Amino acid sequence: MRFASPRQTVASIDETEGVGLIITEPEDLWHANNLIAIGDTVYAPTNRKVATETLTGSTFTQKVRIELAVKVTDTSFDPRASELRVAGTIVNENEIAAVGQYHTITLKHTDRDIKFTIWKEQGWDSVARALLAEAVSETANKDVVFAVVMQEGMANLCLITESRTLVKQRIEHTIPKKRSSRKEAEGGMSDFYGKILSAILSAIDFNERSGIPKQLLLASPGFVAHNFRDYMKEYAEKKANKPLVRLATEAAVIHTSTGHVHSLNEVLKSPEAQRTMRDSKFTNETKLMDNFYQKLRQDDGRAWYGVQPVAKAIREGAVGRGGGVLMVNSAFFKSMDVAERQKYVALVDKVREDGGDVRLLSSDHESGQRLDALGGICALLTYPLHDLDEEDEEEDASAAGTTII
Repeated sequence: MRFASPRQTVASIDETEGVGLIITEPEDLWHANNLIAIGDTVYAPTNRKVATETLTGSTFTQKVRIELAVKVTDTSFDPRASELRVAGTIVNENEIAAVGQYHTITLKHTDRDIKFTIWKEQGWDSVARALLAEAVSETANKDVVFAVVMQEGMANLCLITESRTLVKQRIEHTIPKKRSSRKEAEGGMSDFYGKILSAILSAIDFNERSGIPKQLLLASPGFVAHNFRDYMKEYAEKKANKPLVRLATEAAVIHTSTGHVHSLNEVLKSPEAQRTMRDSKFTNETKLMDNFYQKLRQDDGRAWYGVQPVAKAIREGAVGRGGGVLMVNSAFFKSMDVAERQKYVALVDKVREDGGDVRLLSSDHESGQRLDALGGICALLTYPLHDLDEEDEEEDASAAGTTII
């Protein structure tokens, strides 16, 4: 994703003009979904159905391409289709649509080089600016890893980026039973491998340099993944497909307990995956969550989760310079309740002011899902604090609407 104006930067946002952005790849829609919150205004090209009455009194409808601005009431992101739907009430009057009518703007991954603009009624706070900086970063979405978790007769094709983990396709194929002849069994596995390879070829654009994954990870119990790599390499050499030969040759084979999608967690923690994604945002977040759970088990007062305990720790200055880390679900900043959003922004600002680290985690990644199990917010403290989960009068005041910082 890039700014519509080459001269614009996160630091030079003109809030009256809004922030103009251009989609350059499918992953940009994920970033756009994080950026757009309830109450924002979004302006973009869109299709709207228009009813026209003929001279005979009959009516027919047609889609007209126009540019509309809507005040957002809801967003819906379909990761498989790379499609973002932004619903809201129309705020710019024109000949086709009246102010106040409802409309849904649909942004698709095929809408490359299409400009859309975002205005934030409450302004671009520190969290929104951080999300914007990540979205337009030159290094965003560069590290793409493709993982296939499989076992006999089943495979899950997963795309792993800096932003999310997406199950692209699930493949099932009946393999002849052990009592079948060896020829039938080998033929069944060959057909199964053919289906997997066909799915990989459909998912990867070898004609577009950025579409080729940085690494292919093949995982399974036993020798299924190893044998598939041999099958893939042999096919690529026969077709003289050099990019596919390279991908197959460099593919890492990883042992997992099953071929089900939940074994992807084993894959991502393997030394092979860690080497590939050593410096990636996702790997660092996974290590942070591992560290948090380790500290939580130790019960040494340096790992806390839940809004009130974490807020108290931040107020005490315990999530600051020297190892303090605040981890928050990025969805908290899309809340319709302005006061609720501002509460979490204040927590983030306080931690950064104290010299601590802030990580906004997404539920689209395994690390974010683990954070969700803790209520969507947790913190590693620079020094131990105890009894943060005990209620007191100060917390009662917070619950009544008083700021928690």
